[in-house]
Parts: sequence; structure tokens; C-alpha cells
Amino acid sequence: MNTEHGRALRPGPASVQVPAHAPRPQPGATGVAWERLLTAPSPMPSEHEQAAHELDLAASLVLSLPSAAPSLSRLVNDEQIHPEGALVLGTLLYVVGHRDGAQFWWQFAAGGGSYTSASFLSLFHRSLGEFLDAEVWRQQAEALATKPRPPQRVLDPPHALLPAQVLTDILVRSHYGLDVKLPPRLAAVIHQLPVAGDDPEYGELPQVSSTLVRDLTDEQ
Repeated sequence: MNTEHGRALRPGPASVQVPAHAPRPQPGATGVAWERLLTAPSPMPSEHEQAAHELDLAASLVLSLPSAAPSLSRLVNDEQIHPEGALVLGTLLYVVGHRDGAQFWWQFAAGGGSYTSASFLSLFHRSLGEFLDAEVWRQQAEALATKPRPPQRVLDPPHALLPAQVLTDILVRSHYGLDVKLPPRLAAVIHQLPVAGDDPEYGELPQVSSTLVRDLTDEQ
């Protein structure tokens, strides 16, 4: 999955571009023009709130990428590290409130070369007021962005990871500073993922399952 478009070094929504096939709100369905969603989010009252706002928006864009589902599938089936799939899994965990699991998988992805994940971690720590950690990950994102990109592997045909209306809803909510969340049925799929042991730093870590993509997409 190529989420590393644009080479934007400042962590935030600019690190991820809106895909051409992202779902557009239907006229009258949301009462907001799609073009307005693509504008910069309004400034928030504090730095940590602004970081949380930008992270929500960037997370919603990652989940909207048509390559999100194939990348997640590759994380299940590939014997090699697949950082883009780890980025998607971490983002799913983030939007259902499993922040420790999100942090672990974003770090896994960043370790595999994903500068989008490093940018996410910078925003994540900034949203918690952990500014020293945020700066470390910002610098890491910059360093990863300057490295040559390895050849992109051919993925399965792209298709949406989540139903179009769900993607539209999280994009709208994130743009207006509302909590980004999945419908209960889809959130339950994430909460029911198998866990691996009890990590001393992160606790129980959700793992990708062989049925995860199908469980998220079977109602589309």
C-alpha cells in the first residue's frame, strides 16, 4: 500500500493524500460539500487538542485508501514484514480506542520504514502532551521520508476496507473535531481480535486474524 504520498515532513493530515476513489458524500446526506472536507482543519484551542484532531483526520484518510484492505490481507498472509498492513491495523485499533495496540503496531510499521506511521506516532504523543517523544518521532518521520523507497509489491485488486457510508461518516466527524468511531458491529470485530500474551509495556496486544478483512467488508 502506498500511503507515503506527498513527502510532507510535518506530521499530520498532509502526510496522507485523499485517494481518488475515496467515498464522496451523497448530495444531501451529510449537508457538507466534499471539497470542504479537504480544507485544513480549523485550529483547536490547545496544541495537544490540535494534534489529536489532525491524527483523527489522518487516520480516517488511511482507512479510506483503496489499498487498505489488500495491505491488511498481506499482513496476515505474508511471511515478510508488511509495514503498510501494520499501519492499517494500528489505525483500526486507534479508532476503536485501543491506543496501546495502535501505538505498538504503528511502531512496528515505522520500524519497517513507514514514515506515515512515524508521523502518526509524533501526533499521538503530542496529543498526550508528551512533547519530547513527539519530537523524536517527528525527526524519525523526516529521516524515513528521505530514504529511497523500496519497489512496491503488487497487491490484490484494491477495494474498500469499510462500507462507503462508514468512511464518509468518519471523514466528516474527523474534519469537524468529533470523535472518530466505527459502528458497533465493526468495532466489535476489532475488539474480538485474538491477543498475544501480556506484553510488559503494552499489555494484551491484538493480532490480525485471517478473517479480519472479510469480517469488515462482508456487508458491503
